[in-house]
Amino acid sequence: MPIIGSILKKGIKLRETLEQDYTSPYDLQKKELSKLLISARNTMFGREYDFMSVLEKFRSHGQHDFYEQFKANVPIHDYDSMNDSWWHKTRDGEPDVTWPGRTKFFALSSGTSGASSKFIPVTKDMIRQIRRTGTRHMYTLGKYDLPDKFFQSGMLMLGGSTSLNFSGNFYYGDLSGITTGQLPLWIQGFSRPSPKIKKQKDWETKLEEIIENAHKWNIGMMAGVPAWITILMERIIEKHGVNNIHDIWPNLHAYVHGGVAFEPYRKGFDGLLGHPIHYIDTYLASEGFIAFQDA
Repeated sequence: MPIIGSILKKGIKLRETLEQDYTSPYDLQKKELSKLLISARNTMFGREYDFMSVLEKFRSHGQHDFYEQFKANVPIHDYDSMNDSWWHKTRDGEPDVTWPGRTKFFALSSGTSGASSKFIPVTKDMIRQIRRTGTRHMYTLGKYDLPDKFFQSGMLMLGGSTSLNFSGNFYYGDLSGITTGQLPLWIQGFSRPSPKIKKQKDWETKLEEIIENAHKWNIGMMAGVPAWITILMERIIEKHGVNNIHDIWPNLHAYVHGGVAFEPYRKGFDGLLGHPIHYIDTYLASEGFIAFQDA
């Protein structure tokens, strides 16, 4: 079986090389804004703030004309103003409000200001882009010094329940539950826990089921909020009477984290390991997949 890991490793390295884009960050962001404005120009929001006049400035000679026009047309919105003016219509089932079509999913987010519980729209295009960005993130594994056996192991994803709540017009829940339920089949094949456990809404029951099955899985990478993953590892170690998590998962070599700063958790995390692993930072928020660490 080691030959399979070697082939996968070389394939990921090759694909990652082909994926590299050396365009400047400014040009990339300008191109991305243009694509977003083109897509949303005929929505209620796009017509209200005249996205067409902004798009016309992309063709002008002034390097920052499009940006100045965007600032002049589109006021800054906080969650409450977006929700009160626009997103409540989306939740009522109206199409083409701030993005083309109807929005089937909403992510629940506590956020840092305003309403205590926020409903952030998660469109089909957003889910598709999160999947695409997640796949590109996988390609960056070729940059790390990882053994061939790692590429034969599975990935533990600890997040919200994939069994979402239904309001009558839309489904809502934790973003991780929404995205995990929409994973490509090729990723579902090596992700853990099982779909049945992922659907579990009771957090304690979900943890217990993962802990009970941990010794059956070959885990090479973990993904989740640091506090959740730390608690899980502590309880697996205690349940199975081992010294560290590598006594259960010897091929564990990477942890993908996000949501909060990892540094406060690093010391406690290191103490649960048998040997060092790669810590890979991501910035996946309810509003979108903003960034990921590539080396």
